[in-house]
Amino acid sequence: MIQAGDLVFIWNPKKGDSFLVKVQPGQSQGTHFGQIKHADLMEHDYGEGLRTPKGEVYFLLRPTLGEYTRRLKRQTQIVFPKEAGFIIEHLNIFPGCTVVECGTGSGSLCCTFAHFVGDTGKVCTYDRREEFSALARKNAEKWGVAHRIEFNVRSLDEGFKERGADAVFLDVPTPWDYIDKAYEALAPGNHLGILVPTTNQISETLRALQEFGFADVQVVEIMLRYFKTEPNRIRPEDMMIGHTGYLIFAVKTLPLPEIKAEESPESSCAEAETEPSALPKCEAQAGDAAADAPSAVKGPCI
Repeated sequence: MIQAGDLVFIWNPKKGDSFLVKVQPGQSQGTHFGQIKHADLMEHDYGEGLRTPKGEVYFLLRPTLGEYTRRLKRQTQIVFPKEAGFIIEHLNIFPGCTVVECGTGSGSLCCTFAHFVGDTGKVCTYDRREEFSALARKNAEKWGVAHRIEFNVRSLDEGFKERGADAVFLDVPTPWDYIDKAYEALAPGNHLGILVPTTNQISETLRALQEFGFADVQVVEIMLRYFKTEPNRIRPEDMMIGHTGYLIFAVKTLPLPEIKAEESPESSCAEAETEPSALPKCEAQAGDAAADAPSAVKGPCI
């Protein structure tokens, strides 16, 4: 049965109306078809339908992470689910890993990272503004992942505290100014992700990535288009989720070792003079001949 404190996604099949609510006894959710009391939700289980006072049915569904992050309370632009899933795969986020993030904002991506690192992993997130960090913490608590997150109110000018991180993500206005900070925090061979909204920011970032020797650099933009689900008239929805940002991915590599200069012919001759046993065969034979015949003139070796 649904319990107090649970998150419930309430969906109506007639109009597609939906609400994401946290169950609190004594509260109610208004809809186009009447009020739904939270106490009534606690008399049902996920997957069941509940009728409103006007007789309309709302199904009680388990919320997805995508629905939650899309609807969470925000004071900033968020990373949308269409980018978040791509980021998770391309940064290779796994249970137990350590993710370092700058640009906590409202905590959308922060919650996503924390969801996937599990209780054995950790997300270290940074934002210079206290109010953003506080809101992100509340959003993470609502989804139940705040205990996996270390919130830092700190300017990235001071750098990250972490070293050897499994992944680093930057969502800041001038990421090219902080590639060095990301490089310091990231373990060699692991991935850096960056989100920027404009193409001129891509150019500046690419130059900085080249300067620090990052490899396998990729830039991608993701478009998302839903389709109507009426079997007799399947077609795209009238509106789609277009540009929300450009994603940049790169891998930290270590500097190449310096190439030793090749030995010059002059140095080889010098070594040969000091080590008779290392003389070319022709010179050695000429030396033997000279010893046998002192009056002989030493000629060129042909």
